[in-house]
Amino acid sequence: MGALQSIVPLFIYMNKFYIETKLNRDLRNDLIKLFTEHVAEKHIYSLMPLLLEAQSTPFWINPSTMANVVKGLYMLRPEWVQMAPALFSKFIPNILPPAVESELEEYAAQDQKLQQELIQEGFSRGDQSRKRAGEELTYNGSASCANSRGCR
Repeated sequence: MGALQSIVPLFIYMNKFYIETKLNRDLRNDLIKLFTEHVAEKHIYSLMPLLLEAQSTPFWINPSTMANVVKGLYMLRPEWVQMAPALFSKFIPNILPPAVESELEEYAAQDQKLQQELIQEGFSRGDQSRKRAGEELTYNGSASCANSRGCR
């Protein structure tokens, strides 16, 4: 801990009075670039299959941890999205093309399949005591709002 208390102020000083003023660069950006080139690029091809495997098993990795990893990879190199667009789209908006109305049934089927897989894996649906038994959501407008004045 003692070394950290000495190194951090040194880097802050070096960035402010040398790197920014003399070199017209930012130490943070330089360090991110070096990390990307020397660490991330060397391991991305072994990391991506592991992320895809982890994503296929619900809650194998904490969702917030997975989100941080995916967002960090996107920050380093946005073009890595091409390696696994479905994975990135779960954590970063507008990665995939917009939804098409004609495919809504397919989206609903995918959601139901995921819910069934979660139930089979032993994940409960949470506290269902406040939900009316036997009622499922309907998406056709007429069944979702009973009165003529609309939903409130």
